[in-house]
Amino acid sequence: MISLPDPAERARTIAARSPEAVLVPCAHAAHAETDPSRSAVRIATHLHHVHADATMTVLLPEAHPLVAAVWQSPRGAVTVMAELTDPAPVRLREPVRGLLWITGMLTALEGEQGRERALLVAEEVADPRLLDVGHGMSVLRVDPASLVLADADGTSSLQPLEFHEAVPDPFHDYETEWLRHLEVSHRDVVGQLARHVPAELRGGQVRPLGLDRFGLRLRVEAADADHDIRLPFSRSVSTPEELAVELRKLVGCPFLAQATST
Repeated sequence: MISLPDPAERARTIAARSPEAVLVPCAHAAHAETDPSRSAVRIATHLHHVHADATMTVLLPEAHPLVAAVWQSPRGAVTVMAELTDPAPVRLREPVRGLLWITGMLTALEGEQGRERALLVAEEVADPRLLDVGHGMSVLRVDPASLVLADADGTSSLQPLEFHEAVPDPFHDYETEWLRHLEVSHRDVVGQLARHVPAELRGGQVRPLGLDRFGLRLRVEAADADHDIRLPFSRSVSTPEELAVELRKLVGCPFLAQATST
């Protein structure tokens, strides 16, 4: 029985909700691997958006050295690695839940091409930073060659087609808000969920870590280390109503038990 999202779905989910991304020109990354004293250059994007086909739209200042490097390259492109971070929804000792790396060719889009690409992003995400296109910001595109996902469930290499054929988790839009609300306003519920934590870990602090269609994840911050626990649902869910039923089962809601026994 499948009890967790596959790597492509997890990658799509990180891409859909990742609030930050950096670009690492691959020449710099190679130097860092051979000479640790030369740290890789990490370039924060003004805006990033990963499309369903795994291509990535990036906004950078027109005067940025990386933009100049793209224009000056004989190929009109440079190889970069984009790193997308999936942060935990609440403050944790180890705040990063997962990372998605997209490696590919970075090209700059001129004039109408850039505006069309910005409009393509606007159809999916209404971000006011898109208004900066043509006013000090350049539009660039990353065409992926490969993707690598690393999270608590493992490390996986993906092809762009696998990414394209997957869909984000149905709860990715409000997972963060819901788990923060659970942490702040419903510590009693977290306490009920902690009953499912293995006995040897129950002395640690139990925190909400993640939610997907297959289950709920908890982080146990113990004195020696952090431990992640997955509480699987009895079935895959796709609507808030189905999710509510499964959460009540995990909590041990007596009203649900009465309803299901009649």
